[in-house]
Amino acid sequence: MTDRIALDALNRLDDAGFVAALGGVFENAPWVAEAVLPGRPYGSLAFLHAAMSAAVRDAPAERRLALLRGHPDLAGKAARAGAMTDESKAEQAGAGLDRLTEAEYDRFHELNAAYQAKFGFPFIVCVRRHGKESILRSFERRLAHTPEQELAAALEEVLRIGALRIDQKVTAADRLPLAGRLSTHVLDTHRGRPAAGVEIELFELWGEERRPVARGVTNADGRTDAPLISGRPVPIARYELRFGLGDYFAGLGVALADPPFLDVVPIRFAVGEPEGHYHVPLLATPWGYTTYRGS
Repeated sequence: MTDRIALDALNRLDDAGFVAALGGVFENAPWVAEAVLPGRPYGSLAFLHAAMSAAVRDAPAERRLALLRGHPDLAGKAARAGAMTDESKAEQAGAGLDRLTEAEYDRFHELNAAYQAKFGFPFIVCVRRHGKESILRSFERRLAHTPEQELAAALEEVLRIGALRIDQKVTAADRLPLAGRLSTHVLDTHRGRPAAGVEIELFELWGEERRPVARGVTNADGRTDAPLISGRPVPIARYELRFGLGDYFAGLGVALADPPFLDVVPIRFAVGEPEGHYHVPLLATPWGYTTYRGS
């Protein structure tokens, strides 16, 4: 990923510099950046994004189709060979598509082939909004679309990808409304106060596998110092939060059984709104706990 540039500095670049700075926002399609040159200076990230999106939507059908065909297959041969743009490499790796089993690679290969045969361009999804299982479900669901439905769906995913890339590349006073948040806190209802010093781990679930996402320790307010996920979409996926309650209560000198009734407490939940605000707290004693979805 290239270094970030301030919007004011971007507006001051010459034409070649402007296109070079934004040329990777849409995969292998610098013509989108060229199309918005006359609109400078842009006063906000929202205006820049709207202009680039309009350039894509208003382009001739042949050019839009070429844009779709310029995307790599998900977990395809180009991905395994490393023959993709830096942006696509980072995005696919972030979704774990560079760490698939051979059986999973074979499944993606089958789906890619079926999709290409039906629609004539690669399957495109904004992988930063999805976990691996969600990507596969989307793949299978969209294979049932008509060509007209899928062309529209693919273009919307291209615009989502472009928006996230703009937001990563350009700093401005405004931000695009792309980020979700996942947070937690622990309330010690045995003592009636926040639980400080509880070790917390967050995993994304892949079948029976667990992929580490974040970890932390609660502070004096019973919260982690920063949200477990923030500043980006929260991928559509199943998750597990693990709370080290046994060590926490033992550290307070609470009389516990040996072994303690509650040791590491897991809470499994799912995220379906990547831009949503999810708060998954734990209210706990040494002998029981409860949770709920907050915001």
